[in-house]
Parts: sequence; C-alpha cells; structure tokens
Amino acid sequence: MDDPGRSLQVLSAIGFGCAAVAVLFRPVLFGPAGIVLGLAGHSRGEQLGKWTALASAVTMIVGMIVSYLLAPP
Repeated sequence: MDDPGRSLQVLSAIGFGCAAVAVLFRPVLFGPAGIVLGLAGHSRGEQLGKWTALASAVTMIVGMIVSYLLAPP
C-alpha cells in the first residue's frame, strides 16, 4: 500500500499554499509560515521543501510591494 521510496510532501504543499496566499493577503504572516513549512519539509527529506521556502520568500516580498503600492501609508 505505502511505497517507502515515495514520500508525501504535505508540508511543502501547505507551504506552497501559504506562498500563494502571501501575494495578496497578509504577506508578513503567510510568507514566513511558508518559509518555515518549506524548511521543515526539506529537513524531513521532501524534495520540494527548498523550492517552497524560496517561493514563499519571493511571494512575501512581492506581496509587500503590491500592498504598499495599492495602499500607501
């Protein structure tokens, strides 16, 4: 039933979800959450973990820029 060579990449998938949300909604909250989930997934052996952390960092920065341009202080 379970293939030991195939791992579920649950943390990376949730981290990518956080990265997607970080673009438009609360980048300061969801960006770091995605980074932490990506790094945790990478430490557990998930292949997408490092890409999740990188994508979350990029979308956090883009989200912060977009939110500043749409609603300046």
